[in-house]
Amino acid sequence: MSFNLRMRAASKAALFHFLASAGVAAMAAVLVFLVWYPHPYGLLSGGLKLFLILVTVDVVCGPLLTLVLYSPKKPRREILIDMSLVILIQLGALVYGMHTVHQARPLFLVHEVDRFRVISMPDYNGDDVHKELGALPLAIRPRWTGGPVVVGIRDSINSEERKEVMVESVFGGRDYSQRPEFYIPYDETYKPKALSRTKPLQSFVDRFPETGTAAVELLTRAKVGIEQAKFLPVMHKQEWVAVMDGEAKIVGFLPGDGFAVP
Repeated sequence: MSFNLRMRAASKAALFHFLASAGVAAMAAVLVFLVWYPHPYGLLSGGLKLFLILVTVDVVCGPLLTLVLYSPKKPRREILIDMSLVILIQLGALVYGMHTVHQARPLFLVHEVDRFRVISMPDYNGDDVHKELGALPLAIRPRWTGGPVVVGIRDSINSEERKEVMVESVFGGRDYSQRPEFYIPYDETYKPKALSRTKPLQSFVDRFPETGTAAVELLTRAKVGIEQAKFLPVMHKQEWVAVMDGEAKIVGFLPGDGFAVP
């Protein structure tokens, strides 16, 4: 069999392999970006970049291996063994990649004084917090199939507890937002605390006029007037703000440095 005929057959097999791989990647993307990293958490947490790297490598490498190994001249049994090994390697890489993305997913959006902070497992500095997470009320406990949970932070019980957190955080330890034992529901009782530190969204739009169109669209969908809309900065890997209505309910997010607004 000539090289051209082999490459033609191998290219056809690689194309089918690529389409199948792209289909699997698309299903994985639905889970990642609609459940684990709902917008804008894919940007805030770096999940978009991480997922694209892992999936691109997986989707490209599988078909390339098929292109190299496939030959209609080989016995059917040998072809099945080759393709099975390629698929197993590809599935193993995909499972590992999805596990990595899942471990890095945002677990909580924590209100902390005058801001929100996105918290994922690496933000606990390697400490084992599974016991503390398991002790949380069911309503704010992170779920495998759920996105980030909005929570507040309770006040310290006494000065000793407050001093312990303060000292540890000063020396590189965990602050309140990184301690699940301080998490409480972001409910109607807590929301006035967050609302007291908000700023008018109009001042943010005045500072970043390029966000004006997105702000109008967001508020229209949420049925919130610009005069009632507030915001607080969101801290993580990119600069965004949480847009809130007059009762401190989060209705969406906009890109920009909230701390730059006086």
